[in-house]
Amino acid sequence: MSTERPLVALISATPAAIPPIELAFATRAPWVRVWNLLDDRLLVDAAEQGGVTERLQSRMRRLIEHAIMEGADGVLLTCSLYGFVARAMAPQSPVPVFGPDDAAFDDAVASGARRVAMVGSIELSVQDSVERLRAHASALEVQLDVAPKFVAGALAAGKAGDVDGVAQLVVTAIDTIDPPVDAVLFAQYSLAPATEGIERTLGVPVFSGPDRAVLAMLTALEGPKS
Repeated sequence: MSTERPLVALISATPAAIPPIELAFATRAPWVRVWNLLDDRLLVDAAEQGGVTERLQSRMRRLIEHAIMEGADGVLLTCSLYGFVARAMAPQSPVPVFGPDDAAFDDAVASGARRVAMVGSIELSVQDSVERLRAHASALEVQLDVAPKFVAGALAAGKAGDVDGVAQLVVTAIDTIDPPVDAVLFAQYSLAPATEGIERTLGVPVFSGPDRAVLAMLTALEGPKS
């Protein structure tokens, strides 16, 4: 890490993901310099092409490499759909490179919850996140039932800054899940501002990526303890 205040590059695929992670850094680590890199075609192109193609993976790798070459001390993706690209690059990277929800997955699995709703406003991200959470729990030998829930309209509400609207849409969608869940996990950072309202209304824990991602990045930037 540089001798100056650390610089963390945030790579986003939608503008709505930026405020939640910026707020998490401002709250948890105001000394960190944040650098936003936005490619707002990443999700659109993935949807049009039926998934994250090799060409799209290469595009994300180039964004990560650009951030590192230009001096980032750490790189954090805010888009769960491309998180696997970050995880694949991390072992060879000279700086910490994280997917958006690795730390939140750890929290959800360790919480004792046995049925978790994976909620998202982008269908591809929900499907991808469900598969990864199931694999994560299986690797830790934890039995976890994951219920996918795509919330139509939440993306538009989030982009419009309608936090209460997002919360209401999510709560209504989760109420349709049978049997009920005992925890909720978000597939996108853009839903994070609604965490408190959803948790209060449903009375179950809601796991959101930004805060946990910031703490994980800080731990990595500090390096191993001597």
